[in-house]
Amino acid sequence: MKESRDGIRSGRHSKSSSVSSLPLILDIDDFKGEFSFDALFGNLVNDLLPSFQEEETDISEGHSNISGHDGLSNGHMRAPSDAAKFAQGLSDPLFPEVDKILSLFKDSCKELVDLQKQIDGRLNNLKKEVSVQDSKHRKTLAELEKGVDGLFGSFARLDSRISSVGQTAAKIGDHLQSADAQRDTASQTIELIKYLMEFNSSPGDLMELSPLFSDDSRVAEAAKIAQKLRAFAEEDIGRQGIAVPSVMGNATASRGLEVAVANLQDYCNELENRLLARFDAASQRRELSTMAECAKILSQFNRGTSAMQHYVATRPMFIDVEVMNADTRLVLGDEGSQASPSNVARGLSSLYKEITDTVRKEAATIMAVFPSPNEVMSILVQRVLEQRVTALLDKLLVKPSLVNIPPIEEGGLLLYLRMLAVAYEKTQELARDLRAVGCGDLDVEGLTESLFSSHKDGYPEHEQGSLRQLYQAKMAELRAESQQISESSGTIGRSKGAAVASSHQQISVTVVTEFVRWNEEAITRCTLFSSQPATLAANVKAVFTSLLDQVSQYITEGLERARDSLTEAAALRERFVLGTSVSRRVAAAAASAAEAAAAAGESSFRSFMVAVQRCGSSVAIVQQYFSNSISRLLLPVDGAHAASCEEMATAMSSAESAAYKGLQQCIETVMAEVERLLSAEQKATDYRSPEDGFAPDHRPTNACTRVVAYLSRVLESAFTALEGLNKQAFLTELGNRLHKGLLNHWQKFTFNPSGGLRLKRDITEYGEFVRSFNAPSVDEKFELLGIMANVFIVAPESLSTLFEGTPSIRKDAQRFIELREDYKSAKIAARLSSLWTSSS
Repeated sequence: MKESRDGIRSGRHSKSSSVSSLPLILDIDDFKGEFSFDALFGNLVNDLLPSFQEEETDISEGHSNISGHDGLSNGHMRAPSDAAKFAQGLSDPLFPEVDKILSLFKDSCKELVDLQKQIDGRLNNLKKEVSVQDSKHRKTLAELEKGVDGLFGSFARLDSRISSVGQTAAKIGDHLQSADAQRDTASQTIELIKYLMEFNSSPGDLMELSPLFSDDSRVAEAAKIAQKLRAFAEEDIGRQGIAVPSVMGNATASRGLEVAVANLQDYCNELENRLLARFDAASQRRELSTMAECAKILSQFNRGTSAMQHYVATRPMFIDVEVMNADTRLVLGDEGSQASPSNVARGLSSLYKEITDTVRKEAATIMAVFPSPNEVMSILVQRVLEQRVTALLDKLLVKPSLVNIPPIEEGGLLLYLRMLAVAYEKTQELARDLRAVGCGDLDVEGLTESLFSSHKDGYPEHEQGSLRQLYQAKMAELRAESQQISESSGTIGRSKGAAVASSHQQISVTVVTEFVRWNEEAITRCTLFSSQPATLAANVKAVFTSLLDQVSQYITEGLERARDSLTEAAALRERFVLGTSVSRRVAAAAASAAEAAAAAGESSFRSFMVAVQRCGSSVAIVQQYFSNSISRLLLPVDGAHAASCEEMATAMSSAESAAYKGLQQCIETVMAEVERLLSAEQKATDYRSPEDGFAPDHRPTNACTRVVAYLSRVLESAFTALEGLNKQAFLTELGNRLHKGLLNHWQKFTFNPSGGLRLKRDITEYGEFVRSFNAPSVDEKFELLGIMANVFIVAPESLSTLFEGTPSIRKDAQRFIELREDYKSAKIAARLSSLWTSSS
């Protein structure tokens, strides 16, 4: 078909009749590879279509010529001269090659069918050939598989054989190696027996030994052989000692080996001393290689223990007395001087740094010389702690006796405890530094703890003893100051001097803060010395209990001293209470003395309130200290925190009791002065003014003014000192006492209506003052007093209407009614009797 297409292409411009006569041949190759139907169709028809395309082109060109040249100027078309030809061309068919193409397509279809049959035939033949080849291939594969299985079996048998041969070879090698080892052992044994017979001469005779044992260049070999000989001889002697000798030969051999062992021991001792001497000489010359060689040889004697200990013992810091003295001077200072903890801390830091540097330098030498440097470092560090550090601590820390405590002027127990804390802390730092440098398997921390074991035994008792000593010294100091002030005020009157002395013996928050500071320092030491939570909690609890005892005793004694001032003021008041039948001069003197006693009472009241205020502040400081510093140390142990809280409450109970008694005395002091003022200032005419037509006086009485002024002045300190429930309870009690005292006071007077108005004005004044107490029960009582005062103002016939709404005050009102000026003249008693009877 390619040839026909090529022919068609070559004759593209020939006539169509000649083209259609060519045979159409399709080739199978045209359908191989990337087959394109468009390309096949084009190759079939393109040879027939060009003639038609050329004719169309000519026709279109003709139309364009007509339209381009036959147009007139007026736009009308002119008929061409060959119009007839043009009309004849239009009558021909538009696609004259269609018959040829149809014929071509029919021929192509026939050839395609023929090609399909050819291909189907070929496919069938190929299938048959593939089936035959496949059966041959399967047969070949089966034969190959049988051959491979046989090959694998051969390989397995070969591998088994090889393995068997290898095992046999290995057994032969082991036997050969064992035989060689036995031969070497036998050779060495023969050699050792020969050397052993040399040593088995008369005791002490070492002159006939082999040159090996006297040649300095073969010292290592001689040492090794000597150790083997000793082990062999000692083992034989041990066997002879276990087995019962049955023949004389065994006994003789045993005695002979004992002689050899003795000679070997002497030789080893002599060799070891010789090596140690050589080691010392090399050490002085700093010949590390020689030292290392000697140390390696000496390691065969007791694993080199003698060499290690000898090296450590010959260090200058262990044999030079001047080094020890320098340590003491550096830490404790010159002889006879008092060392302070800060100076000791600086001295220990410098000394321990020097020790660490020295050990670090020695560690470099040890690492280069000894085959087992860790063991040498362990011996070195242990020697440092047990000799050098212990010698210093023995001079620094002398544990005092709790029976004969050192005086406070010399530092007391506190100086010892501070020195102990400084030494312990710095030595612990030294242990950590030595651990960093290297100390082998030595438990350096445990060894450091053991250095202080004697000081840690009974440590809490020393802390408690120190706190007691500090407290006693502080109390003695405060008493001396108070005594000095009392002596300087000797010209002052007795009561005034007592008040001055008492003011200087007041509770001081600064002193309590100092107690807490002592305790805080002791707790810090407890934390330092106690590593176990249970031990720490027990020590902290014991130390905190000492603080509770100190604060409780101090504030209780302070409150008792303040109470003593109140008691002395009360005694002064009682001393100047006079009867009625005295002269005016005596009465004036007594009044002056009573004024002085009142001033002393007021001063004592203020002093006690200050004491109560400072007592509360002191307790708050202790509680805050417990919350911030103590409780967290007690919580890890069950029950410790609750027990301490209970002890704190118990310790403060004595102070609370003293405070309660003192506040009762304060109320007595205030009421005594109120009664004195009322008795001195209240006049009978205050509540029974004459009916002379003048306007009534609406001012409070002078006695009321004086009492309110006094209460305002004296209670100012109470308002400041007391807080919370304590303040409420105190003011309520005082208000009740004031109410009762005023009732008793007014029972001494007779009231007319104008006097009743004056009384009501006094009650209003008192009520306004006690309203500052914020005590509802007291306010209610004074309001009822104001209601009862109306019994003096209303007419007798109106009394029945006063208590209709408040029948509870009828009894007290009846007592007031009896004080009316017209009680008898108006026959009020009869009226009240009928009134109470009818109302009941």
